[in-house]
Amino acid sequence: MSENSFWGPLDPAADAGYDEDRPKRKGFFTDTSICIGCKACEVACKEWNDVPADHFDMTATSYDNSHSLNANQWRHVAFIEQPKRLVTEGEGQDSGLRGTVDLGMPTVPPTGAAEQLANGADDRPDFRWLMSSDVCKHCTHAACLDVCPTGSLFRTEFGTVVVQDDICNGCGYCVPACPYGVIERRKAPDGAKNVGIAQKCTLCYDRLDAGQTPACAQACPTQSIQYGDVEELRERANKRVEQLHEAGIMDARLYGNDPNDGVGGTGAFFLLLDEPEVYGFPPDPVVTTKDLPAMYKHAVAAAGALLAGAAVAFLGRRP
Repeated sequence: MSENSFWGPLDPAADAGYDEDRPKRKGFFTDTSICIGCKACEVACKEWNDVPADHFDMTATSYDNSHSLNANQWRHVAFIEQPKRLVTEGEGQDSGLRGTVDLGMPTVPPTGAAEQLANGADDRPDFRWLMSSDVCKHCTHAACLDVCPTGSLFRTEFGTVVVQDDICNGCGYCVPACPYGVIERRKAPDGAKNVGIAQKCTLCYDRLDAGQTPACAQACPTQSIQYGDVEELRERANKRVEQLHEAGIMDARLYGNDPNDGVGGTGAFFLLLDEPEVYGFPPDPVVTTKDLPAMYKHAVAAAGALLAGAAVAFLGRRP
């Protein structure tokens, strides 16, 4: 067991009862600093998992046509536009840089860029795009597993969380249980008697079982989505943050890699260039079922007290 882990070992498959021969925990590290927003991961996910290719609508406020994670969108590349901001002397990579600069993807400015900006010759866009491919977090402690009454949601030997379509009864308990809003029920076809079943990323469980890389990571042209052993990915992510900090990009931070966070760390974690809220992530996620054991104890104690009271009342009425 990890000494820092509030929920126990970083390998949740052990808690699920898998023996010592289980494979190492698998997951994703998404480096948003090199995401180009191509959405190849979205297309690959839909193609491999036979996810319906619908609900694509352009809006007047963004080029993002898939909008959010949902039952028909297991991968979602967010386009987040941010305006310019003022910088003061000495801020940024070039001391003496003043005025307004765009918050474009962090790169080393070309020769003379600082001088051009200082002289007001800035013809670059007045906003930046933060791009991030979001997905199910495959939490170390997953509330969706706690509330599923049929066992449709289960923990795999790889430490991931998967929905079994043929067992799901469409109750929807898992939907509000997810602290990230990942799970959604797919609407049943018109005229169908059954309700829609829960849908989300499986981390391509069938491909993992065959020793293959998940479709989204396989398709990513920049290696923004990296797949592998979670512990190895955590080390890689920490080194990447250090590299960006050394380059002066101090906003770089990791999200979901801390085993002491509210869900015990996640199997899919992210390198962000701004606060989690900017990307639509909860800053302090919590397991929504964390208090269930205590609630059960109180309920049992209350039921016991009620029965004891009823017994005393019954016996007291006997002649």
